Amino acid sequence: MSEPANQPFSDELETWLASPGKKTLGDLTQVFEEKSFAIALLLLLFTSALPIPTGGITHVFELIAMLLALEMILGRRTIWLPQRLLRRELGPATQQKAIPFIARRVRWFERFARPRLAGVLQQRPVLSALGVIVLVFTLGAFLAPPFTGLDTLPSLGVVVIALSLILEDAIVTLIGIAIGSAGLALEVALGSAVLHFL
Repeated sequence: MSEPANQPFSDELETWLASPGKKTLGDLTQVFEEKSFAIALLLLLFTSALPIPTGGITHVFELIAMLLALEMILGRRTIWLPQRLLRRELGPATQQKAIPFIARRVRWFERFARPRLAGVLQQRPVLSALGVIVLVFTLGAFLAPPFTGLDTLPSLGVVVIALSLILEDAIVTLIGIAIGSAGLALEVALGSAVLHFL
């Protein structure tokens, strides 16, 4: 991860959004460089983390997130995605609604987060381990039955972990792991109860 910027990340995100020119995922990852994994995961899983049933429409995002998690496990510092995806312009809904909404939520986290054990979060073994955790949580969200909302907590766990990497706060990382683990436990418990009932 790069050194913490003087400007809060939420402000950086809004500044990038307000700058002239096309807005693509490739541009976003170039601007934020080594934090590109965290930013991409944040954007991909944010919709799944909202407490509303998605009906499976977020599965494509979750598949991409799983690919990024595999790249983290393998030790890549910057993301690789097909050029077609990287060059695709972010839609109006993403630019005008989703990213500003995310920036506001990130600003709330910035009030409490501060760099804690930032050096630990920069270590390759730690990032690879977090890649495994992100992969498991995202898979849990992907396998959650549609319209149940059971994908919310595993996805939220990934979002919080992504935020912790952006804000370089290991305490937030642990909170994300706890949230995602609770979501997986709930998913397994309810699934077991349904199978037992049947």
